[in-house]
Amino acid sequence: MSLWDGRFAGEPSALMREFGESLSTDLQMWAEDLAGSTAHATMLEAVGLLTAEEGAAIRDGLRAVGADLAAGWQPDISDEDIHMAVERRLHEHIGSAAGKLHTARSRNDQVATDVRLWLRTRLDHLDAAVAALISALVSRAERDGRVLVPGYTHLQRGQPIWLAHQLLAHAWSLARDRERIADARRRVNRSPLGAAAMAGTPHPIDRQHTATLLDFDGVIENAMDAVSARDHVIEAVSVCAICASHLSRLAEELIIGSSREFSRLRLSDDWSTGSSIMPQKRNPDAAELVRGKTGRVTGALVTLLTLVKALPLAYNRDLQEDRPALFDAVSTTLACVRVLTGCVESMTILPGPNLEGDALLATEIADFLATAGVPFRHAHRVSGRLVADCEARGIGLHQLTDAEFAAAHTALTPEVREWLRPESAAERRTSRGGTAWSEVLRQVALLRSDGG
Repeated sequence: MSLWDGRFAGEPSALMREFGESLSTDLQMWAEDLAGSTAHATMLEAVGLLTAEEGAAIRDGLRAVGADLAAGWQPDISDEDIHMAVERRLHEHIGSAAGKLHTARSRNDQVATDVRLWLRTRLDHLDAAVAALISALVSRAERDGRVLVPGYTHLQRGQPIWLAHQLLAHAWSLARDRERIADARRRVNRSPLGAAAMAGTPHPIDRQHTATLLDFDGVIENAMDAVSARDHVIEAVSVCAICASHLSRLAEELIIGSSREFSRLRLSDDWSTGSSIMPQKRNPDAAELVRGKTGRVTGALVTLLTLVKALPLAYNRDLQEDRPALFDAVSTTLACVRVLTGCVESMTILPGPNLEGDALLATEIADFLATAGVPFRHAHRVSGRLVADCEARGIGLHQLTDAEFAAAHTALTPEVREWLRPESAAERRTSRGGTAWSEVLRQVALLRSDGG
């Protein structure tokens, strides 16, 4: 017997039932489905649509269904979705009173409510995980980040920086991810329950009551919008996709940094694997998987954007396909955050390379001239010529003689040598957000004050 047997003489084909079921996906939301049904029953009792005895029986029955599910009870595919599975099991526990639970609601507003409850909790989990990764980056920056390394643009050496400066750059991008998570959560946390199929209900329900019981901030005002809206799902997955792109960027730098060519860090055994044929190999598989899984999250976002494009109002069965994309994007992002936290917490930071005389100090020559009043564009040209000369001769900038500096420009006095010390070059950059250690510590304090 189906929910619509009054209208249809037959049953859907076995292939249609298999093709159309969402139970295998929606079982992830059984706790949320029970919470929504419990709140709905409580409200129905409060407005007089259920007697006190019926309300109590339904709530007791829902607790029994929850115990069944927690103990491993598996609904049959014939139930089609989690809502029908719960209602059928409830009927087995309490009898005909179970049929009154669906008064003044539809599976349309049920699933919309379940998804919002599920997503709200998972966004909280994701926020906590991102905060932990930020904390790991901040701690490593403060404790181990005073290592002088090249800073890169175009993957070419640019200027000397403290490694902490680079670690904190990742922390700040993740801090913005937390802002986006909080913004998305606010729009998720509105109740669609009581919207019914899309037009509301003639029954004297109290939607604010159920919203309060479920800790929603309020209700979605239009019933048609309540059941058809998926922008909150798209926004949440968009947040995940942006976050995943930041995670992939960090993963890439861990991969590059752990290579012999760069030798910036060593990932711990917990987050590395070996080779089946090459005994010496130490592969950064954890970081590589994070980089690879980013594509799944981006793909989920494209799926959702395509799914809702040009859908007429209100509910359409197409929307059933939102959950696989949503669930996978959120769970994948959360797993990636936790894996990278483990990588960062346990990695070994290696000594930096010798940067004495390196061409990445060329900007120091230009800045030295600029402080002497030389227009920066001219100073840049002078410095560039010195770099080209050193390159042609196979020497470092520090090997130029005082006479050679003076010949390049009269303002290049012997004091320029102090500017060419790599550590001094990093410490000289005290502008807000610069790589100087004083700025590193200021940013550490800011990130920690924000919960990172």
